Amino acid sequence: MKPFKKFLGDSLQVVLYGSKKYYAWLVFLFLIMSIGFVAYCIQLRDGLEVTNMNDYVSWGLYISNFTFLVGLAAAAVMLVLPSYVLHNVEFAKAVLIGEGVAVSALIMCLCFVVADMGGPHKLWHMIPMIGYFNWPSSMLTWDVIVLNGYLLINFCVPAYILFCYYLGHKPNRSVYVPIMFLSVAWAFGIHLVTAFLYAGLPARPFWNTGLLGPRFLASAFAAGPAFILITLYCIKKTLNYSISKDVIEKLALITTVAAQVNLIMLISEIFKEFYHQTEHSSSAQYLFFGLHNHYELVPWIWTAIVINVGCTLLLSIHKIRKNSRWLLPICGLMFISIWIEKGMGLIVPGFIPSPLGEVVPYLPSAVEWLVTAGIWGFGFLILTSLIRVAIAILNGDMLYKPKSTSPEIQ
Repeated sequence: MKPFKKFLGDSLQVVLYGSKKYYAWLVFLFLIMSIGFVAYCIQLRDGLEVTNMNDYVSWGLYISNFTFLVGLAAAAVMLVLPSYVLHNVEFAKAVLIGEGVAVSALIMCLCFVVADMGGPHKLWHMIPMIGYFNWPSSMLTWDVIVLNGYLLINFCVPAYILFCYYLGHKPNRSVYVPIMFLSVAWAFGIHLVTAFLYAGLPARPFWNTGLLGPRFLASAFAAGPAFILITLYCIKKTLNYSISKDVIEKLALITTVAAQVNLIMLISEIFKEFYHQTEHSSSAQYLFFGLHNHYELVPWIWTAIVINVGCTLLLSIHKIRKNSRWLLPICGLMFISIWIEKGMGLIVPGFIPSPLGEVVPYLPSAVEWLVTAGIWGFGFLILTSLIRVAIAILNGDMLYKPKSTSPEIQ
C-alpha cells in the first residue's frame, strides 16, 4: 500500500509542477473549464430549455460530440495493433500515449451524456436493477456497457504497466497482453455498437443504412490517428521523449488510407440519396442543399467536405505527407472536418424533417457551446496529466525511492 500511496503522491507532483509554458497551459484549461462550468450551472438551474434542442431535434451538439469522441477513443487500436500484434518496438513507445487519448476521450463521452440528460441526478436511470436499464433489448444499454468496459481496459492496463516500471519491475506480459488483444476487438465494438444505435431506428431513414457502421470506423481511423500525430509532435517538442519518425510516417499513412475510404463511402451515400430521390432523401436534401428555405447546416457540411477532400488529396502526395510542416496543419484540419461531418452533419439531419414532414431547424445555443468547450478543456486536462506521468516514468525521472525525496521533474 505504501508504494501505491507514494506513486499517487509522485504523480500529483509531476502534474502540478512544470515550466512557465506548462503553467500557462493549465491556466488556459482551467479558464475554459470554469466558463463551461458556469454555463452548465445555468443549464442545471433553468433546464434544457436554455439549449436549442426541442421535441423534434432531441439530440444536438452534446450527442454530436459524444459520437465523434467514441471514434477518437477507438482509434487507440491503431497503436495497439502494431505494438502487441506485430511486435513493433517503435510503436510500443507511443502506445501508452494512445491509451491516454482513449481514456480522456471516453471520460468526455460520459460528460457529454450527462450534459445531454439534463444533469447527473438522472444517472440512476442507467443503473441495472435500480433504473430502467432494459438490457439486453436496448441498444443504448449495450453502448453503455461497451464504453465503460473499454474505459476500464484502457485505464487499468496502462496503470499496471506504469506502476511496474515505477517500482523498477518488468511488467508481466502474460497479465496485460491478453487484455490488450481483447481491447483490439473491443475498440471496433464500441464504434459499431454506437453506429447500430442510430442505424437501428427505422423512423430515421437518414441513419438507416448498412454503411453507417463502416463509415464510423473509417472516419474514426482518420481523425483518431490525426489527433495522435499532433499529440506526439507536441510531446516531442515540449517533453524529453523521442518518437521515431517511422511511427509518425506510418500513422500518417493510416490517416490517409482511412480518409480515402471515408470519402468513397461518403460518395456512395450521396449517390444513394440523390440518384433516385424519395421522401427518405429529405434529410440529406436538408443537409446538403437546404429544405423548405432552411439552410442552417449547408455551410457546415460543405465546409467539412471541401476541407476533407483537400486534406485527403494533400496527404496522398508522399512528399507533403512526410513533411511535418505540412502534415500537422493538414491533420488538424482533417480532425476538424470529420468533427463537423460526424457531429452536426450526422446527428441533426436525422431528426429533420420530423416523421410528419415538419422542418424545425436547430443550431446550438451559446450555453451548449460553452458547456462543450468546458468538457473539451476537462478532457485535455486529463490527457495532459496522464501524458506527463507516463513520460516521467518511461524516462526514469519518476521511480520508487522509499527513503528519498520526490523525483526530479524536468
